[in-house]
Amino acid sequence: MRSPAPGPGTSTVTVLRDVRPWGGERSDLHVADGQITAIVPHDPAGPAAGNATGPAARNASAAGGTSDCAADGVVDGGGLLALPGLVNAHAHVDKSWWGKPWVSYGGGGGVQGRIAHERAHRAELGIPGVDVTLAVLRESVRTGTTAVRTHVDVDLGVGLRGIEVVREAVAALGGAVHAEIVAFPQDGVLRRPGVLDLLDAAAAAGAEHVGGLDPATIDRDPVGQLDGLFAIAERRGVGIDVHLHDGGDLGAFQIELIIDRTLRADLQGKVNVAHGFAVGQLAAARQAELLAAMGEAGITMTTVAPIGAAPLPLLALRDAGVAVGLGTDGIRDLWSPYGTGDLLALTTQLARLSGFRYDEDLVTAARITSADAGRFVGRAVHDLVVGAPADVVLVDAENVPDAVVRAPRRALVVAGGRVVAREGEVLV
Repeated sequence: MRSPAPGPGTSTVTVLRDVRPWGGERSDLHVADGQITAIVPHDPAGPAAGNATGPAARNASAAGGTSDCAADGVVDGGGLLALPGLVNAHAHVDKSWWGKPWVSYGGGGGVQGRIAHERAHRAELGIPGVDVTLAVLRESVRTGTTAVRTHVDVDLGVGLRGIEVVREAVAALGGAVHAEIVAFPQDGVLRRPGVLDLLDAAAAAGAEHVGGLDPATIDRDPVGQLDGLFAIAERRGVGIDVHLHDGGDLGAFQIELIIDRTLRADLQGKVNVAHGFAVGQLAAARQAELLAAMGEAGITMTTVAPIGAAPLPLLALRDAGVAVGLGTDGIRDLWSPYGTGDLLALTTQLARLSGFRYDEDLVTAARITSADAGRFVGRAVHDLVVGAPADVVLVDAENVPDAVVRAPRRALVVAGGRVVAREGEVLV
C-alpha cells in the first residue's frame, strides 16, 4: 500500500539527469506518474541541462552530489551511482522503540523468553503506536528503503490494532514507502484459541499475507498450524509467510510440510519461509534435494543475515529457483537493541557472511536487496527500467561492488517519482 498523497516536503521529479544506473553509462531517467518512462544517454549539453543550472546544480555536480529540484522537476544526479529503491523483505515496524530513550533489554533467552518479555512491556512504550512506527519508517526511508514487507503482531492482546497503526504511519509518509502487511501471530496460533480467527479477519480486511511461527516448537502441532494458515490463504486469496527458527532435521521437516501444502493448495509463488536456519545446516545432498523441491513449489525465503547462524546458501538457492529477500527483522525493539534500518549496511553484512568476494557475487547481493526483491512487495518489476516504479537511490560509490562493501552515503532517495530524502535529511 502506498498512499497517493505527496508528502509536504517532497518535490516531484520529471527528469533525474546524469546518473549511472547499476554503475553503467551516465544516463537521464525520465519520470511521469510515478514511473520511469524513458532512460536516455546523458548529454551534458542537452535540453535538460538548462533546467538544472545555478549554484546548487553546479556545486552538487562538482562535489559528486545532487542538486535541488528545479521548478520543472529536473534533478541533477552529479554522475552518482543509481540503484533501485531498497526493499526490506522482512521487517517488524510495529515493534520498534526507535526515537525513544534507551530501553535496556531485560528478557530471557530464546524465542519464548523474548515473546514473554515483549508482551510484558510493550504497552509501557506505546507499542504498537503510530509515533514509534513512523519514526522507524522515516529512518528507513532516510537510508534508501522505499518498500517493505512488514510482519505486524496480531494477538489476543492487541487484536488488529497493530495493522491499523502501520497503515496510518505509512499513509502519513505520503507515498515515501510502499508496504505490504503480514498478519503475524507472534505468540502462537493454535496454543492461543482465537488467533486463527484474528488472522482470518486480518486477511479479510486487506492484509496481503498471513504469518506463522515455528509450527513444531511453538504450537507443537506443525500439521495443525499449517492446515489453519493454508485454509485462510485459500479462502482469502492471500500469501503465507512463516517464521521458521527450528534448525536441522526438525526445520527441514517443516519446510517439507510447507512444500507439500503449497503444491496441494496450488499456491506456488505465494509462500515464504523466513529465517529457515535449517537450510544452511543441512548436509550437501539433503540441502540440494530440499532446495530443488522448494524451487519447484515456488517457495521463497527471506533472511536477516544473522551473525552466528549458518548462512543461507544464496547462490545455490538462486540456482534452484528459490528467490531470496533481505530484511532487517526488528529494529531496536524489545527483542533486541540492535538494528538501524540501513539495508545497504545490512547488505554488506550479508555479503561478508556469505563469503562473497567476486564482483558478480557482490552485485548479486545488491540485487537481493533491491531489484530482485520486488516480488516480496507485490511488484512484478522493481528495477531501473522503463515501466518500473520511479524508486531510485543515489549512492556515492564507484560501482556496485564498492557500494556493497562500503555502504556509503545515500545522496538522494526518490520514491514514486518524488524526492523523499536528500543527504541524510528526510523530507517526509
